[in-house]
Amino acid sequence: MKPWLQLVFFPCVFLIWHTEAEFFTSIGQMTDLIYAEKDLIQSLKEYIRAEENKLSQIKSWAEKMDILTSKSASDPEGYLAHPVNAYKLVKRLNTDWLELENLVLQDTTNGFIANLTIQRQFFPTEEDETGAAKALMRLQDTYKLDPETLSRGNLPGTKYRSSLTVGDCFGMGKTAYNDGDYYHTVLWMEQALKQHDEGEDTTVSKVEILDYLSYAVFQFGDLHRAMELTRRLISLDSTHERAGSNLRYFEKLLEKERKEKEKEKSINNSVTTTEAMVRSGAYERPLDYLPERDIYEALCRGEGVKMTPRRQKRLFCRYHDGNRNPHLLIAPFKEEDEWDSPHIVRYYDVMSDEEIEKIKQLAKPRLARATVRDPKTGVLTVASYRVSKSSWLEEDDDPVVAKVNQRMQQITGLTVKTAELLQVANYGMGGQYEPHFDFSRMSDVEAGGATVFPDFGAAIWPKKGTAVFWYNLFRSGEGDYRTRHAACPVLVGCKWVSNKWFHERGNEFLRPCGRTEVD
Repeated sequence: MKPWLQLVFFPCVFLIWHTEAEFFTSIGQMTDLIYAEKDLIQSLKEYIRAEENKLSQIKSWAEKMDILTSKSASDPEGYLAHPVNAYKLVKRLNTDWLELENLVLQDTTNGFIANLTIQRQFFPTEEDETGAAKALMRLQDTYKLDPETLSRGNLPGTKYRSSLTVGDCFGMGKTAYNDGDYYHTVLWMEQALKQHDEGEDTTVSKVEILDYLSYAVFQFGDLHRAMELTRRLISLDSTHERAGSNLRYFEKLLEKERKEKEKEKSINNSVTTTEAMVRSGAYERPLDYLPERDIYEALCRGEGVKMTPRRQKRLFCRYHDGNRNPHLLIAPFKEEDEWDSPHIVRYYDVMSDEEIEKIKQLAKPRLARATVRDPKTGVLTVASYRVSKSSWLEEDDDPVVAKVNQRMQQITGLTVKTAELLQVANYGMGGQYEPHFDFSRMSDVEAGGATVFPDFGAAIWPKKGTAVFWYNLFRSGEGDYRTRHAACPVLVGCKWVSNKWFHERGNEFLRPCGRTEVD
């Protein structure tokens, strides 16, 4: 049975874990890593204090022995003439030095290593690091941020500024390279090289950076620059075998192109493939599987919204009493039109801060990676275009869930008896959900930096405690394909949303069929 409308709550606005991997898909669960790291730091400090105490004892012993041996070595016979000195020498060498040996061999790392071993099983994995790197690249592309901006941490609305080191930029480039993404490889290796040239202290060598950068540039067909970078590499390390081999290969290709160019020019003055690629912008981001990528990303940036002044005049604010619902007569909700056709409305003050925190508290332990249904196999699976975690809450879980469900019924005038459970979603690094429909399945999350509708150019921005509502089916039960929408990547902040899908079944008399398919 198809659901036919969706109610979306925005409990945590655009501010600016547990044992499984995929920490990068939920900022809410990533907060657990902060406390884990804080605990490790405390454990490390205890280890340092123990080491410092041990070294202090050893140093004190050494200083005392240094004074003693300086005196005894100046007149050995005279020193040992005193029987007490003779006794103490024997005792020191037989007993005291053994005690010092035991002190030196004492392992103070046990507590720290034990704690680290326990915590490590909850650490992010290689998959998390890769996912986090790709999330930064996704933000870079969607919001048109150059590597310098990201590397310096110059993001809007950030409270805690942070920057990327040469090693971080190099790691980003390697992630892209290993994924066959030479576009981002070039961008991040260039940034790493730039910061290296500026004198930043790092363990990554220029040779390593140039090795990746020269090959990535070659993959774009820019032979001249590939050769220039390779020559620079060889000037730093003349024994680099692969670079020498690559340079000879590039020179052969360039010579071959030169001859072909002369031959072609004698015929029709055409340019070479390499020149054509570079002139047409070979370093531009390649096209991908999403045809409306440019429209979608522009809307995420707040560009291209098709709200004209004429249409704006048709949007109003009003008090909503749920068609004279007794519960809302005294305290109606504030309703605001977000879009005219299809009609999208926002309700204000739908959830209190206390209710929001309680729902987050209930949902957090149950969060699991949000999935999509494979159109070929029908099997639920994770997807790179949906980066979030979600959970489902029942009314029996807590009275606040029942209260929120009842409130949604009062607002919409629809029954929750046949509706889905309350879904709670939390978005991760660069959390997003690319354009999709919701009237075919009900397990899809609906949120992001903004919720955008590429077909008619709308962008709905999240506001804490509000609910956004639209129908995704016409009264006839046919799908309204205009409601294909997307959750934009979260640039800065922690984004939580609650979703409620109402079924067509059970609401036949509350929203009767229209006279045509598109009523």
